[in-house]
Amino acid sequence: MKITSRFTVAVHTLLAIYVLGKEYKMTSDFIASSVNINPVVIRRALSSLKAAGIIDVKAGSGGAMPVKDADDITLYDIYTAVDCVEGDLFNFHENPNPECLVGKNIHAVLDTHLADAQAALENELKSVTLSDLMERLSILI
Repeated sequence: MKITSRFTVAVHTLLAIYVLGKEYKMTSDFIASSVNINPVVIRRALSSLKAAGIIDVKAGSGGAMPVKDADDITLYDIYTAVDCVEGDLFNFHENPNPECLVGKNIHAVLDTHLADAQAALENELKSVTLSDLMERLSILI
């Protein structure tokens, strides 16, 4: 199972808003040109990020602007804002055979490891802020 591209699109969108927003109006068309994607996809991302209280969006061509400080936004905040995964990261097959030695024990063998892997991913996302990414980006520019 993959995490949808909504996550990386939202991160790209936020970086554009926070880095370029002082010089350019952050419209969905402008951001879409940076992401190289349809503006409709950007509008969906903007809507999710606004609902999460990360940005504000002015109707029409008013553009998007930051609401929160970049130090206060983690990758986990973005990850949860755009609903790129429904429920657990790992989707377990539903009906292992209870008559099989492996089938009846597969959850006991695997569930903890999958939960630990998801927790590790989420903890990593919580440890990186948008500000951290902006700093790395400034080195590359």
